[in-house]
Amino acid sequence: MTDFPADLGEIEVRAQELLDDAAWEYLSRGAADNVTRAANVVAWQAFRLRPHVLRDVSALDTRTTVLGTDVGAPILVAPTAMHRFFCDEGEKATARAAAAADTVYIVSMAATTSFEDVAAVAPGASRWAQMYMLSDRGRTRALAQRARDAGYCAIVASVDGAAVPTRRRTVQQSLTPPEWFRFPNLASDDNADTADVMALVEDFDTSVTFDDLACFGEWSGLPVVVKGVLRGDDAARCLDAGAAAIAVSNHGGRTLDGVIATADALPDVVDAVGGRAEVYVDGGIRNGVDVAKALALGARAVLTGRPVLWGLAVGAEAGAIHVLNVLADQVAKAMAFCGAVRVDELTRDLLSTVVVARDRNEGET
Repeated sequence: MTDFPADLGEIEVRAQELLDDAAWEYLSRGAADNVTRAANVVAWQAFRLRPHVLRDVSALDTRTTVLGTDVGAPILVAPTAMHRFFCDEGEKATARAAAAADTVYIVSMAATTSFEDVAAVAPGASRWAQMYMLSDRGRTRALAQRARDAGYCAIVASVDGAAVPTRRRTVQQSLTPPEWFRFPNLASDDNADTADVMALVEDFDTSVTFDDLACFGEWSGLPVVVKGVLRGDDAARCLDAGAAAIAVSNHGGRTLDGVIATADALPDVVDAVGGRAEVYVDGGIRNGVDVAKALALGARAVLTGRPVLWGLAVGAEAGAIHVLNVLADQVAKAMAFCGAVRVDELTRDLLSTVVVARDRNEGET
């Protein structure tokens, strides 16, 4: 399929039609009553743009940098697991799509493809490696070193996985992947043949603290992005502990239901960081206007997860490229209407807030 809809909502609908129930359940679900999953989407709608007019936007440029790496637009591919749910090549297709879109792909620890194999299919592209601290810290150290040796440019340390949540809807179906799935980054040497991802994530280290963040950098020699931060005071402590950047995230509403939406958490984190480091954000971003709002609130870039997976489901690599290109085109249009020719000209004075009814059943993150 090469005739993709320009509207990402239509791509989501097509993805649901094409995927089997297990894959769609995994992709679409949130925790418990899906309050946070829905709030992530609606929260961006509470911010409205106040555009400038009569600005020369003939030389508009969406390019920016993240941790010193040039990207074509401030849109990175978020770490999400099990891409083989969505197309046969899984993470390999995603890696090529991110390279084609001139952006960074953050590869999940729970990928169904190894860090090394992802790197091999797009050798000139920029990649970051996402991981949790495992109870066996020797395994975590080895994985961080594997990422470094495979040419990854940063470690994204997720800090919101202290407990595996209980969900109300078809828990076993949604969390049990096909028997042929393997998790070459997450599985231990003595359990490399397992498809039981829930058994694997139960090995997350629940004792990790700010003092442990430096380990990721010490083991890999790479900058550390801390993902899963929702408070300004925590963001400041992460930087004091050596973090190079902060990613505001509530895991797409998939961990604890009822937590703050990322759009609402972002300003506090940006203000607490105070320019000491870059701040990224994910959760509920569904179009380029949302991206522009995130940048106006102070984010350096956004991470997009579910929309890329919709693209994979609809058209594999080409579908994911299409999603990333649509978002980049929409960002350029939003910038032009706001009178901004560079992404750093999207500032908080361009925003106004309104009261938006927040329906817990409306939207997904």
